[in-house]
Amino acid sequence: MQPTTLLIMAAGIGSRFGTGIKQLEPVGLNGEIIMDYSIHDAIEAGFDKIVFIIRPDIEADFKERIGDRVEKVCVRLGVTVAYTFQTLPDIPRPNTVPEGRTKPWGTGQAVLSAKPFIHEPFLVINADDYYGKTAFRRMRDWLSHEHADNAIAMAGFILKNTLSDHGSVTRGICKVEKGHSHALDVVETGNILKTAAGAEADGVALDPDSYVSMNFWGFPARAGMDPSYMGMLEEGFVDFFKTTVPSNPQKAEYLLPTHIGGLLREGKVTLKILETNDKWFGITYQEDKAAVTESIRSLIESGVYAEDLYSDL
Repeated sequence: MQPTTLLIMAAGIGSRFGTGIKQLEPVGLNGEIIMDYSIHDAIEAGFDKIVFIIRPDIEADFKERIGDRVEKVCVRLGVTVAYTFQTLPDIPRPNTVPEGRTKPWGTGQAVLSAKPFIHEPFLVINADDYYGKTAFRRMRDWLSHEHADNAIAMAGFILKNTLSDHGSVTRGICKVEKGHSHALDVVETGNILKTAAGAEADGVALDPDSYVSMNFWGFPARAGMDPSYMGMLEEGFVDFFKTTVPSNPQKAEYLLPTHIGGLLREGKVTLKILETNDKWFGITYQEDKAAVTESIRSLIESGVYAEDLYSDL
């Protein structure tokens, strides 16, 4: 089978590890974090390279807390591990960083930082989301087949399965023709709240059974060729600095759902939805941790995971 890479966006992890850093909250029986379960499920599904996107200022702490431990597992299993850095100055020339800007440029820039390491089909995920085994298996299978250069796939989670009991969330809501498995659009939607009737955003009711993106994106590549999406992403980043940054230089973000949604509306890509009924969970708010920990415990008790997480690989 063609090699496939898992790209983990972890640059948002705080620079001082400890209490309050949601990506590093222990949720497993032996102190495992959510990222451990994604890495386990990806390796089990057949991914053979892992690339962490981090920031230079957290490299030493990241390797001490996560990377070195994961590398030992990967060496045993023949899985390659690499690191790439998302940095504020890494922007298209001749642009310069706006004075006072400190915030990175978003998930689109994060993926572009990995371009030198990606020469095969790849999957992009968030570091702090639990996706379930089905999504990784279905994506690995999809990536192992030939697709058109403009094809993209995503795990389609159901909106009602991705909401927090403790506050609002942001999701990429997909527009899908009834009975079809391809999305027509992805709209990044903020302030989504769980309600008695399902969900709403800014007072507008949403279909709780809608497919949503949870930043679980798959991009194919033909044998011997780099993924064509990287070129599209570079072009979009240039346009982002022309059209978006000038009006919001301090906070504008180049986001994957927004970029992919634009490409869909322009007819430049197709987006396959890989259905999964697995329940997403993550720590959006501190109050979410107890529910996540209990969910992991239930999965272990039902035999989905071993108590010693990587021992079954």
